[in-house]
Amino acid sequence: MGAHRLDPIDRKILAELQADGRMTNVELAKRVGISAPPCLRRVRALEEQGFIKGYHADVEARELGFEVQVFAMVGLQSQAESDLKAFEERCEGWPLVRECHMLNGEVDFILKCVAPDLSTFQSFLTGQLTSAPNVASVKTSLVIRGAKDEPGVPFDILEERLSRSA
Repeated sequence: MGAHRLDPIDRKILAELQADGRMTNVELAKRVGISAPPCLRRVRALEEQGFIKGYHADVEARELGFEVQVFAMVGLQSQAESDLKAFEERCEGWPLVRECHMLNGEVDFILKCVAPDLSTFQSFLTGQLTSAPNVASVKTSLVIRGAKDEPGVPFDILEERLSRSA
């Protein structure tokens, strides 16, 4: 699913929804310069094709009592595809793990974790993560503060690139 399959209106729809997923279809249509019915059809098509994965509220974790954010770098004993998949599936079942990314290099996975306090994270670390099958090593880094946390993709960069290649 490349950006070349999308026309400029589709990309504008995605950029607008990424910035504000709560706007009405009428407002979206106005912003992208088309009428509401075709706009809604395009949004539905973008959802069906997998360009839009879902809609959610961007909540403030610390305001909700999740004071601890940790990145955990995980090394596995085996990198066989079945073992990688098994670890990814295990991560799906851990509520404190909010993101799981497989990496190349010295670390196999990086996990973004949140917890209400350090002892809750420590219990997860020692009781579940480090003791999970195939886990060889875990190195953690506690987040002191975040400087940027922007979801999605930079559509303006994409548009520049596409206009240069056209």
